[in-house]
Amino acid sequence: MRDHGWLCVSVHDVAPATWPDCQRVLAAVREVADIPVTLLVVPAYHGRCSALAPGFETAMSEQLARGHELALHGYFHRDCGSPVSVADWVRRRLYTAGEGEFCALNRRECAERLLLGQRWFVANGWQLAGFVPPAWLLNDEAWQALRQFSELQYVTTRNCIHLLRLGVALRAPCLAVSVRSAWRRALSLPWSRVALRRAQAPVVRIALHPRDADFPAIRHAWQRELERLLKSRTPATKQGFVAAWSRRPARPQRAECAPMAVNG
Repeated sequence: MRDHGWLCVSVHDVAPATWPDCQRVLAAVREVADIPVTLLVVPAYHGRCSALAPGFETAMSEQLARGHELALHGYFHRDCGSPVSVADWVRRRLYTAGEGEFCALNRRECAERLLLGQRWFVANGWQLAGFVPPAWLLNDEAWQALRQFSELQYVTTRNCIHLLRLGVALRAPCLAVSVRSAWRRALSLPWSRVALRRAQAPVVRIALHPRDADFPAIRHAWQRELERLLKSRTPATKQGFVAAWSRRPARPQRAECAPMAVNG
């Protein structure tokens, strides 16, 4: 480990429809450094079954063979429910464009989708260690459902990585860019960069999305941030970080989140 902890880079929303875009993102990462990355895969992105797409599962197995990690990223990646208040509308429609799949499901629905995702991993011979809810949104019912899946080692939310087997949640600042509109592109990157530069956390994250390599100014900005962080932090997949952290001698941690808190 380098002087200031770990760095985890992830690519969100990996599915057959987005895979060509995701490949451009991975190529942009390699322009900076050939590092392990966590790919957040979606079994049925927006209702389209990934298992039926020619070559997609083979491509994911190839990514594993290259040292990357696959983590479960919801099941449909779509929130089909109706907001119940203005604040709920802001969270589910403005913050995320109707993609916070696990923010309003009941426990049974959450468990069913997690089980289907688990079975997809098993059918392909992939290890399932991590779950990242779409838009990082979870409710209490989803947390209860997650505890039924003992093979899961971690869950990441907007500001934390939850180490399930240790029962701790570490603060993990994240650089994430929204490219859905010009004003989002203008504001989200500087905001995230400020948060990272102030971070003294054991792990920081860069969360990339399929179109994050399509805008040169955005791509160059996160590439520069990646290069800067790699000078002082050790790159790892999320599973790799969790394994390394779990081997450390027990000690009090100043950088903990509220344990297993609902992130909303």
